[in-house]
Amino acid sequence: MLQIAAAALVALPAPVLRTLELAGLPHPDFPSAVESAIFGISILGAATLLIWAAEVAEQLVASTLALAVLAIVAVLPEYSVDLYFAWTAPDNPENAQFALANMTGANRLLIGLAWPLVFLVFWFREHKRTLKIGRQNALGVIFLGAATIYSFSIPIRGHLSLLDSVVLIGIFVVYLILSARGPSHTVELVGPARSIGALPDPWRKVAVIAIFAYAAGVVFSAAEPFAQGLIDSGESFGINEFFLVQWIAPLASEAPEFLLAAMLALRGRAAAGMALLLASKVNQWTLLVGSLPLAFAISGGSLSPLDIDARQSQELFLTAAQSLFAVAVLTSLSLSAREAGLIFVLFAIQLAVPIAEVRLAFGVLYLLLALFWFATERREAVDLFRSARSSISPETAGGEPGNGET
Repeated sequence: MLQIAAAALVALPAPVLRTLELAGLPHPDFPSAVESAIFGISILGAATLLIWAAEVAEQLVASTLALAVLAIVAVLPEYSVDLYFAWTAPDNPENAQFALANMTGANRLLIGLAWPLVFLVFWFREHKRTLKIGRQNALGVIFLGAATIYSFSIPIRGHLSLLDSVVLIGIFVVYLILSARGPSHTVELVGPARSIGALPDPWRKVAVIAIFAYAAGVVFSAAEPFAQGLIDSGESFGINEFFLVQWIAPLASEAPEFLLAAMLALRGRAAAGMALLLASKVNQWTLLVGSLPLAFAISGGSLSPLDIDARQSQELFLTAAQSLFAVAVLTSLSLSAREAGLIFVLFAIQLAVPIAEVRLAFGVLYLLLALFWFATERREAVDLFRSARSSISPETAGGEPGNGET
């Protein structure tokens, strides 16, 4: 319990400093770099608490649901930053494009950087070339595929509307409901997680809920100052504002889920780390995207859609194409060294050359690669749907798989 208390204390500066600031009370005025460091350390403390609580939660509810809820908590910083831009867009039209830039950057980072990172940690620890993500993640792959196919219509129409909110948020709600039908999973608890798991049943549930709530509060309170501090620090070095919004701010706001997934992989649970990132991708590509036109409409007091300019249409097309390729790769419910390397290299190249022709070319390349992967893994696609069906039937679903095979 001392470790839990220590992690809670490490996370405490974020909500305390944020409360003092919002209440107009005296509080320290730190330089941007120092402020980012303080709030970043608080996020790390919250991420540690979430790991322990999530392991216990997997024994109380469906493991897929536990990881999906964990993913929502971990991605709160991204929601707060993106919804801030969408909410202020009616009064500051430039922020509409910043909201879309932030969202596309976050989604591409999640696949292009976080997935290869988890595989790298897995390979370093296990020395295996294939990471099996498990049948229980088939549902997430299918729902990500459905949301991705729908998302191609957004750049074609040139706007995000309340219709998109209904469709995308609806997809997420169905995903969450079906995830809850899966079985719980027995994880060998060690350290602080064992201490929580040893509590009597009512108190164990209370402890898990309390930790989730506290960590969510920390993550939410730290999000804006953490991201803003990084942006201010970047501006002091003369970094382009659009680049900061699309890549630096999402890198900061995605830090909790990156840390959580990497920590799971380091603990020998790389499959759970990938499950967390898959759940994060599903909720960002459905709930987050669907929330943007809703926030814009409520703030502006109208039913007007959130218009998309030519640059953001290209960014959305590229992001959707990368997402489709990711779905194709995970059709086999595994990630190989070759696939992880290809995902990272393609992401790194399009990031290094941010011009319209490259965005369109890489979008087409991702689509061609996706078609090739779907064609070569068409038998696995049939098994994917069977696995999804069994994963929501407790009497037939299995537990978490091993970390991989050679």
